[in-house]
Amino acid sequence: YEVCLINLLICCLLLSTANLRVFLGRSLAVGHQYTSLGTQPILCSSIPGLVPKQLRFCRNYVEIMPSVAEGVKIGIQECQHQFRGRRWNCTTINDNLAIFGPVLDKATRESAFVHAIASAGVAFAVTRACSEGSATICGCDTRRKGPPGEGWKWGGCSEDVEFGSMVSREFADARENRPDARSAMNRHNNEAGRVSITDRMYLKCKCHGLSGSCEVKTCWWSQPDFRMIGDYMKDKYDSSSEMVVEKHRESRGWVETLRPKYTFFKPPTETDLVYYESSPNFCEPNPETGSFGTRDRICNLTSHGIDGCDLLCCGRGHDTQTEKRKEKCHCIFHWCCYVSCQECTRVYDVHACK
Repeated sequence: YEVCLINLLICCLLLSTANLRVFLGRSLAVGHQYTSLGTQPILCSSIPGLVPKQLRFCRNYVEIMPSVAEGVKIGIQECQHQFRGRRWNCTTINDNLAIFGPVLDKATRESAFVHAIASAGVAFAVTRACSEGSATICGCDTRRKGPPGEGWKWGGCSEDVEFGSMVSREFADARENRPDARSAMNRHNNEAGRVSITDRMYLKCKCHGLSGSCEVKTCWWSQPDFRMIGDYMKDKYDSSSEMVVEKHRESRGWVETLRPKYTFFKPPTETDLVYYESSPNFCEPNPETGSFGTRDRICNLTSHGIDGCDLLCCGRGHDTQTEKRKEKCHCIFHWCCYVSCQECTRVYDVHACK
């Protein structure tokens, strides 16, 4: 059993045209049997694994499916950035449609983060594409304007985050309709990712006037930088709430729900991540859990955190090698206007886990 948002969204990548072929073959490490499909438009009915609701959505919104693909891409890239110094570093697998392997089979904190950041990525990319005019079925948000403030007026193109969130919700949550605990967990974490963007929309302004004077200021609603979303979701991962599964009998049969495991903690809100299964320690390779282990991972000798050699290497110790790197040095600014630099070779110690 695996209801993995990433696996579903990867299918959408097959709708992309030639400009996404490199993305298909390298960025997401999708197997060679799928990369050739990125060179031509594919009918929604030919995408494997879509449930009827997703198939209808794909047909109705086929124009924005490349933006869905871009959202998956930035979500995975952000995951790998946020976990670059952790034992689990959001590693992807070559030649496998389930690009994270068995890691997401379990209802762990890692699964919670991946679902949240991927849902946020899709909402973000679709919203941005609409504001840039890349799609004809959506555009700027004209609903959230209200009266202008003192010293500025409405202008530009306010980003329609409600539409982007709708696309993410309708497609990503389409398979999460079973009355079990995993569907409930996935729905909650998907929404937490989308809410992280909605709650961080801000007024972006531009000044107009002679010589940069701010005689007139126009403002519009804008999404935050996606790195801010990643930082926020990483904090939510670190403070995610452990849940327990409860079964209830309703008119439609047995239904599984989640409740907090520890009642003396504040219950999770819609912005928090939830999970109900423990994570492996990711210290040693384990094909059953999807752990690659931490052997040969670069560690930080001076850090006392999880990226430090003591914790990242799980007590096995580390090896140290010297590495020569060519860098620019002795740079001089010349009037006017360029900078000239020399090239220096510097020696660094590189520490890798045993």
